[in-house]
Amino acid sequence: MAPDPTAAEPATARRSTAVLIATCLSTLVVNANTSAVSILLPAISEDTGTSVDTLQWAVTGYSLMGAAVIVTAGAMGDVFGRKRVFQLGLLLFIASCVFIALSTSGIAVVAGRIIQGAAGATILACGLSLLTVANRGQAQLRAVSLWGAAAAVGAAVGPLLGGVLVDITGWQGLFWIDAILALACVLITARGVSESRDENRPRSIDYLGALLVALTLSPVVLATSLGGTWGWVSWETFACVVVAVMSAVAFVVVERRVAVPLLDLALLRNVVLVASTVAILIGSGTINGLMYLLSLYFQNPDALGLTPFQAGLAMLPATVGLVLIAPLVPKLAARIGGRQVVGIGFLVTAIGFGVVGFVQASWDYGAFVLPLIAIAVGMGLSNGPASSAATACVPQDQVGSASGVSNMARYIGAAVATALVATINASVIESDGAAGGSMPDALASGLATASWVMAALSFAGVVMAVLMKRHRMARGTLQDAAASAAALTHTLPTTASGSGQIG
Repeated sequence: MAPDPTAAEPATARRSTAVLIATCLSTLVVNANTSAVSILLPAISEDTGTSVDTLQWAVTGYSLMGAAVIVTAGAMGDVFGRKRVFQLGLLLFIASCVFIALSTSGIAVVAGRIIQGAAGATILACGLSLLTVANRGQAQLRAVSLWGAAAAVGAAVGPLLGGVLVDITGWQGLFWIDAILALACVLITARGVSESRDENRPRSIDYLGALLVALTLSPVVLATSLGGTWGWVSWETFACVVVAVMSAVAFVVVERRVAVPLLDLALLRNVVLVASTVAILIGSGTINGLMYLLSLYFQNPDALGLTPFQAGLAMLPATVGLVLIAPLVPKLAARIGGRQVVGIGFLVTAIGFGVVGFVQASWDYGAFVLPLIAIAVGMGLSNGPASSAATACVPQDQVGSASGVSNMARYIGAAVATALVATINASVIESDGAAGGSMPDALASGLATASWVMAALSFAGVVMAVLMKRHRMARGTLQDAAASAAALTHTLPTTASGSGQIG
């Protein structure tokens, strides 16, 4: 008897549904966790007796590890099995959540967050690959669009969720809930997801390249964080610079020789890709720097003195506003040009930061609302078209590599910018306090100085928009809208991806 071709359809549908649930839920959890942590820092500081300046490594360390791991994790999934590596990422995420929730010292929290950075990057990289190979045609577009929507929603609601949980359960509650949800993803994946791998991909994985990325970035962030304490011309700072430069040179040498490099250096000759990647780095850096600074300022008793819940609520104009504006951007970019929209976006963002740069101790929350909306609108305008350009300016066979470069850039931007503004903020507060200024004035001065730095970075984004040149625009479909919404955290393919058109 010939097999009934329709008999396998229910099983296939169930497996596609299982993949969709496991990957979308996991990306929502990872992105909510990532964006919520800044809100938790004052509570963790009070509970563990660790200074917030030290705890900023819970943010920067997470991002550093993510930058080193995200491309390698995708390669490991292709070689060893996407389901297997995805589950390992989930298990590592659960372990890190439990470890952090049980921690009684700030250093342990930081260590747990660094581990979590590797887990989160693995979940995002392999989850998207699982979803892509489990669907075809329009089903694939719908699934990837839902994944992008989940990523955007997670990033938007994270600060509010973190604030609510701090008030109800303590800061540990976020990590316990995340661990439970991640365990649910493990069970769904085990029962309903099929294994897949890229049989045509060489078995070689560039582990050394990933290590050298970490060795290049870590000294930079360390020097940025502690240079003011050490002295900017001290031997410690100089040693960090030397290690970073030597690691970067070694990375270039290794990438030229390995069979499957972490970064195809030939991509760096693509001006549009480089400019759009730098724009993505700046956008990620400034939004993460903003979240870090305002989380501390809003909750400080000598500033606004908000509760964690109120602080999370106060962030909504920035986080939700960004996600709401982003899906509308692709059609605008198709009408007036992607680089024009990117340039306008960064200009609006710079103006928003510039307004915050005039902050005074007498400001109440209402004075922050309009600049926060401006920053959100600006970032919503710039993020999507920059990500679209990164995959539109390369041939189809290089879209994956271009996406990997831009995703790595997000982590790098978050790590370096957070370390930079944290150092500037702390240094100005300490300097003003030592000069006899009041603490409310010193806090406002620290926030103002750091905001001017982020305004300058945003103006640099305008320059990147000029360098992006003309390239094929996304058409503004639902797929493009989802990719634009997710661009805050991840690069997704658009209708322009793989065109390779520049000019």
